[in-house]
Amino acid sequence: MPGPSNGRLYNETTPLIGRTQNHEDESRFKTLPKHVIHLFYATLASNYVNVFLIFVPIGIIAGALKWNPTAVFVLNFIAIIPLAALLSFATEELSAKLGQTLGGLMNATFGNAVELIVSIVALKEGEIRIVQASMLGSILSNILLVLGCCFLAGGIREQERSFNETVASTMSSLMAVASASLIIPATLYAVMHSDSKKGNLETDKNILVLSHGTAIILLILYVMYLYFQLYSHHNLFADVENQEGGAEEEDGQILSPVAAGVALVLVTLLVAVCAEYLVDSIDSIVESAHISKTFVGLILIPIVGNAAEHVTAVICAYKGKMDLAINVAIGSSMQIALFVTPFLVILGWIVGQPMTLHFQGFETMVFFISVLIVNYLIQDGKSNYLEGAMCIGIYAIIALAFYIYPDNVAGDITVDVVKRFFATS
Repeated sequence: MPGPSNGRLYNETTPLIGRTQNHEDESRFKTLPKHVIHLFYATLASNYVNVFLIFVPIGIIAGALKWNPTAVFVLNFIAIIPLAALLSFATEELSAKLGQTLGGLMNATFGNAVELIVSIVALKEGEIRIVQASMLGSILSNILLVLGCCFLAGGIREQERSFNETVASTMSSLMAVASASLIIPATLYAVMHSDSKKGNLETDKNILVLSHGTAIILLILYVMYLYFQLYSHHNLFADVENQEGGAEEEDGQILSPVAAGVALVLVTLLVAVCAEYLVDSIDSIVESAHISKTFVGLILIPIVGNAAEHVTAVICAYKGKMDLAINVAIGSSMQIALFVTPFLVILGWIVGQPMTLHFQGFETMVFFISVLIVNYLIQDGKSNYLEGAMCIGIYAIIALAFYIYPDNVAGDITVDVVKRFFATS
């Protein structure tokens, strides 16, 4: 017989627990679509450049229907800008949830995903000049254009900004090592090519061996740097970590790890499709616009691929977070030099494409001079707007030089000769 409890009568057959669980499951099922829509809207509202996402389906349709190559190039060029912003946003969300160690690995993997995807597509198509120019252009745009904008933005509100010179010095030293890894193959090629009596095939074969070995060593150095930053000497990066922690409180509250992972996969696939059509249209755009492949790969593609990262670094500098801004600018360059470029050399080795660390002499010298200038500017641990203007100025000079720089200059490894080497080996 039912008894009173808090003024109510309960039936013995009332399924108290079961009904509660069913009600919760039913309520959760009803709210799931609303939750997904909320996350979708929050992701789109994360950056104002996402308004250009309309160009993604248009660019894919243009490439699939084989529209005018110029239209295909422009549409997919614009489409990659918001995709890069979404990729950066999803990476930050996932890194904030996974902690410092896995977060660093995710940033290393996805931080330069656009350049990596475009370069892999170009490498598959045998566009070695596009790959090399894109890698060098990403490095130069970060250490000159982005760093210069950061110094300029930081100098607007304060006469002088200070940052952790130990961290900046470590990064710039690794960049100097990376520049040496390009100077040595270029110099050795010039010496062996002038003294060689066996023709170009033997020289190019030796340069390939040198590039493969150097790429492996650079990858090992990059892994050691990650261990240095995240474990053995993490106290040196205390300022950067504190600022990153503050950013996590603001940024890492929208997507769950699963949602961020799904977003990364979807955006990466869309970038790959747009990059495929972009690379396929480069030959036609070069002929119609009378610009070189080197200029497209070195100036245009890196600016698009790093657009979201550029804005993030400049905003951080404007707010006074110079350590974080420098970590984004120089750290991204270092990832390209020590991780992405060696990885592409190894990938070319695997798929039979002659991707080497032998860049043209002019490009190698420009890289070395840029690293040297940046080392001078950051060695005192302080910055101002004049130093920012100097970085932007030298980048503008380099861009102008590469605008008139032809693709068919002397000093390249002959691609056809190296391909014959792969065919006979």
